[in-house]
Amino acid sequence: MNKTRLNLITLTILAPLLLLVGVAGFVVPSQYSVMSNAAPYNLFHIVFGATGLFLLSVRKDLLISSFNFGFGLINLYQAIASVVGLTPIEYFLWTPTDDLLHLTLGTALAIIGFYGIREWKEKRQ
Repeated sequence: MNKTRLNLITLTILAPLLLLVGVAGFVVPSQYSVMSNAAPYNLFHIVFGATGLFLLSVRKDLLISSFNFGFGLINLYQAIASVVGLTPIEYFLWTPTDDLLHLTLGTALAIIGFYGIREWKEKRQ
């Protein structure tokens, strides 16, 4: 499987999942959630999920790979910010489960996106 196709499949799974997580954050009572239920954090997921769906509709390989790479870096930043106490910790109210997910997902997305961008550049040369 080429890296461009992997990025497309990844975002096809990720974008609706982000929307679902964002909406679920508003619906599931906080006492039943192992992850942050903060409203700004839920909106963050909804916005990025909608952005991902839009990029899927545009079908531009570089944009899809760049989204995966960038969102991966954002996830890694969130893991670091939660542990170190950087912004937006006061708004997103991350839990240790969020941290583990951000670290795992962020690493995977950054790697997948990076190789997709690299493959796109190699095709253009």
